[in-house]
Amino acid sequence: MDAINEAVAMKRNGKVAHPPSKRRAHGRPGRKARTVTQDIHELGGLAREMAQEKVEQLRASASEYCEEGRDKVRQVEHSFEQFIRQQPLKSLLIAAGVGMLLGGFWMRR
Repeated sequence: MDAINEAVAMKRNGKVAHPPSKRRAHGRPGRKARTVTQDIHELGGLAREMAQEKVEQLRASASEYCEEGRDKVRQVEHSFEQFIRQQPLKSLLIAAGVGMLLGGFWMRR
């Protein structure tokens, strides 16, 4: 009853009075908003960390694939060198044939 009388008296004086239950609820949205904001920041931080981990995994995989590619190129180069050493005349004739084909295509342009 005192709360009602106080609210009526404040209204007469031109002040807006909120009942005690509304005063307590007034602070709740602010606290909830802060809590939600903190949760969003935490989720953003977790997402950033996960993205960084994935980037590191992709970088490691890319490095492995690049190294495997280099190894294969070295193997092919080594096998070409062996073929040339074992059959030099055949290698020379193949190179001349390829040169003539490329020269023919070049001249047609």
